[in-house]
Parts: sequence; C-alpha cells; structure tokens
Amino acid sequence: MTKVSPSYTATFSWAEMPDGSRRRITAAEADGRDTLPADARPFALADLTGQNDNQLYTLNFEGKTFQAGKRGWRTTSSGMRRLIAAQRIVALSDQPRYVNLADDFSVTPINNVWADTGAAGFSDWKIYVVQTNTKVIQRCLLMTTDPGDLVLDPTCGSGTTAQIAEQWGRRWITIDTSRVALALARARIMGARYPFYLLADTPEGQRKEAEITRRPPAQTPTYGSIRQGFVYERVPHITLKSIANNAEIDVIYEKFQTELEPLRDKLNAALKQTWQEWEIPREAGANWSEKAKELHAAWWKLRIARQKEIDASIAAKADYEYLYDKPYEDNKKVRVAGPFTVESLSPHRTLGVDENGNVIDPREKARRDGAPDFAQIILENLKTAGVQQAHKEDRITFSSLVPWPGRFVCAEGRYFEGNDESNPERRAAILVGPEFGTVARPDLVEAAREAADSKFDVLIACAFNFDAHSSDLTKLGRVPVLKARMNADLHMAADLKKTDKANLFVIFGEPDIDLIPLKNNLWQVKLNGVDVFDPNSGEVRSDNADGIACLVHRYRLQRRKLLRPPRLLPRRQRSV
Repeated sequence: MTKVSPSYTATFSWAEMPDGSRRRITAAEADGRDTLPADARPFALADLTGQNDNQLYTLNFEGKTFQAGKRGWRTTSSGMRRLIAAQRIVALSDQPRYVNLADDFSVTPINNVWADTGAAGFSDWKIYVVQTNTKVIQRCLLMTTDPGDLVLDPTCGSGTTAQIAEQWGRRWITIDTSRVALALARARIMGARYPFYLLADTPEGQRKEAEITRRPPAQTPTYGSIRQGFVYERVPHITLKSIANNAEIDVIYEKFQTELEPLRDKLNAALKQTWQEWEIPREAGANWSEKAKELHAAWWKLRIARQKEIDASIAAKADYEYLYDKPYEDNKKVRVAGPFTVESLSPHRTLGVDENGNVIDPREKARRDGAPDFAQIILENLKTAGVQQAHKEDRITFSSLVPWPGRFVCAEGRYFEGNDESNPERRAAILVGPEFGTVARPDLVEAAREAADSKFDVLIACAFNFDAHSSDLTKLGRVPVLKARMNADLHMAADLKKTDKANLFVIFGEPDIDLIPLKNNLWQVKLNGVDVFDPNSGEVRSDNADGIACLVHRYRLQRRKLLRPPRLLPRRQRSV
C-alpha cells in the first residue's frame, strides 16, 4: 500500500487506479487516515492552453469539440492527438485538462540545506575520535568530482575520505601525522568490500545503456576507462512537450488499433450497442452473455497493454535526470580496494628557516655538522641486529657488512648457512630505502639486476615501506628478493639503545594459496602456508598452515549485546 501524505496530495489531488480508471483522492487518503490502492498513481490537472495564439484549431475529444479561446493550445494538433492516445487528457466541465502524473518527475533536487546528513545518535560505527559522517563526505565528493579525479585529504583521521573515494572510483591521497590514524585507515580500506559499478566504457556498460534508452548498442571500441564514468540510474523528466513530440506513440497506437477496433465492433454487435472507445465500461454487466464477457475482457487486456507500451515509450523518450549517486551495480562481482601505498610514517622531515628567511634542510645541516648518514646508521644497526624471519632458526646474522659502490646496492653482507662458520658462506646485496619515502618495484628490479651482475646470492631490500606492486616480486632470475621491513624506531637514530634489536629488520613470508572453484561462479581460497626464505639453502621453503601466526580479535559492541565473529589475520598482516 502506498501512503499519500497531505502535503503530497495538496497538488496531486487525483489518482489513476491500476485498472486505468481515475478518481479524486478522498479526504481520508489525503490526511493519512486511509491508503490508496497499491500502484495507484496520483496526478494533478494542468491547463492545456497558454500564450500561443497561433494554435487556435478546434479540438475533438470524446465526442465533444473545444476551443482554446484567445490563448491558444499549448501544442499542435498532431501533438494533441498523441496526448489523447497516451490518455493524458481528461474533460472536466467545459475544458479539457492535461494529466500531470506525480511520477513524471519523481525526484527532488538536492538543495543547500543538508538536513538529511544529520542523524540522531550514531549513524556510523566510530573507530576514531574525530570520525566524520560518511554521508557528508559522500555528498561533497559527488558534488565536486567525477570518476577518476584525484581527491586530497590532508587530515586523514580514520580514512573516511579515502574510503568514500575508493568506493566511488576516485583516486585519493590522504595525509596524517599519527601512525595510529594511518593504521586505522589502512585496515579500514583493506578490509572493506565495495560494489562493482558498470563502467560506461565497457561492452557491458554499452549494453545496459542501450537497454535503458531503447536504442541499439553503441559499436565504438571500449577501453575500460573510468574517466568515462559509470552507467547511472536515471529518472524521466516527462513534460507535455516530450509526449507531444514522441512520434513513436503514433506507431504503437496504430499497431494496437488493428486488434482493438475489431474487438470493439464484435462487442457492440453482441450487446447491440454503439459504444466508442471511451464509453466501454470497465466492468462487464452481470446479465451479459459469456461471449460478450470474453470479448470485453480481451478488449480491456489489449487496452491496458497498449497503455503500458505507450507509457514505456514516453519514459524512454523523455528527458532524463541522472542520479549520480545511483550507478548500476554488477551484483555478480565483489570489488576490494585497489593497490595503494603508505608512503611514510612519522616522524616527518620538516623544513625550518633561519634569521634571514632562508629555508634550512635538516639533512644538509646534519651533513655540515658531521652527523652520520642515514644509510650508514641503517647498516650499523643491520650488522648488529641481523634480519629476523618467522622462525628464529631462519634468522640471517651477518659476519661482515661493508660498503659496496653500486647505484642501488650500497653494501655487501656475508653470512654463514645456519649461522655456523663450518658451513658455506653466502653473499647478500643490501638495498637501503629512503628515510622518508617508499621503495618501488622498479627500484627492486634494478637492484636485483645489479646483484645478479655482481654474483650475489640474494638481495635484501631494507625499507620502511614498499609500494603495492612490489609484493609479488620475490625473485628475479636466480636472485631471491627479500623485503625486510624496517622498524620505525630506526628514525630515532641515537636513541636506539633501549630498542629490541630483534625487531628492527623483519621479513614476512608470502602466503601460499590455492584457488578452488565452487558452484555459482564462487571461489574458495585455501591458505596452505607461507613461503619463507631458507638462509641455509638459499631457496624459498614452503611452510605449512601450522606455521602461520594469527591474531584473534573479539569486540564487544557497547550498548548492543552483540559479538563480532573472530577475525583471523595472517602473520604478514600483523604490522597493521
């Protein structure tokens, strides 16, 4: 049942019933004490005349003639004929009126009063003290950007802006000085599932667009560019002019008339009547013959089908308002966040100014003061701490670590297999990433090539962060590539005396998985274990699932006695 509010019926005071009949909305229905039947369509009556003195023809409608007077009709005689065929005219008293259905334009434009973004209580589950309502960010983003645009949020917090940008196909950069905020944002984005929207620049998008507009699909090449936007839902903005100019109504009307007119003649003959189309009653008489009732039912079935096809044509040919917050979704696909990188963590390098207003670079000042170079500090700690893996027996302890004059490889490290001097000695090429930045995949590729040319056994890349595309680079030729994530405490240089040396350089194993196809295009991911570099053999060893360390999180939601299911995280994600 569709409930009509008083404010709604103040303008739309009439209703078209599902069977095509029309009546006024009652006072009880208008003030909410009663309800309209399901699928009833409220409408208002509008004047058919206007300031158009060149349209002064005589209108014939339902056996009566009407004159527009001095004002003139609002459309031509052919346009008026299409309005009649579409059942958009009713005759009241001495003048016909235009039927303006409420769903001719069923949406209200968003205005400057954002009352719908406020909510009593908690609209979102808060994970950060200054977390912003997602609806506010979504409104701002959809108002000011297109798919593929770049969104900058200099105050990341819990990552609401980045999450909304990811959801709506915008690129994003977000900044924060707090490692807690960055960790929350990263976990929030990585753990979210996003709807998969149909891209306009794809064959699927072209087919959907053709279905909506009732036109042949476009034959232009597609490239899957998000810059072309999505295929959006839209609502027709039906006007008197769009109906009057729709020539397809004539075709549909004539097609049905070839069947409706013979049925009307047979019905009149069976009942000995001379009814015109508008005079045929909606309900069959109780004393009618079975043949007359069958003819009557068949006529009305075709009559309703004609109206539905004409209404569909009107909606398809009308102007559209695009709903940019409602793109069509492909429910057969699930989207997760694309590759992204946490570029750096605090403390950040800041620039100062001297008494003359000149910029002071802390790194240049450190060099002038004779402070040790960043790479030198890293190598000193690397020699002392070694490189830790999941198991203690896989630890790499260097017997020597000396500078190496390479472009990417800055040091040569030597270690014995199994940390036993009686075993063969191995050579490791050392790459030290930037102090404030990220190691990218091209850096690893060039360093691995340099290590291979110099006959190193393995490349160890030490960095605070690696970009997303580096994760699948584990070997280049015969040279294994180990990515050792450096502890952020290494930023503190001289204050490292109290730091646990075992956690300064850590290598996380790569997961070993199998994809198992299931029914209904579903896939099961089986985690077999992790691949770990074996310093004894120089090869990658597959560990089983028993060697995976997991974290089990259990949250009790306040005010609601609910428990979230346990969440298992592989060891390689523990740094989150």
